[in-house]
Amino acid sequence: MADSDSEPPANPVTRARIEVEAQIPPERRGPGWDRHWRELEHYAAEAMDWTVQSPPPSPKKKRQN
Repeated sequence: MADSDSEPPANPVTRARIEVEAQIPPERRGPGWDRHWRELEHYAAEAMDWTVQSPPPSPKKKRQN
């Protein structure tokens, strides 16, 4: 996945995947292996996005009669 001379990926899940895949041969990986890792990588990437966004508008309460 990555060259040993290159800088490690910023995504911690991608770093973990490289380590795990170095130990688990492809024939031992079950169905959904790649999808599982891609989903986790996506979640980690989203968590690392510190872009400031305005909060969603608060819901208006309905008046009760």
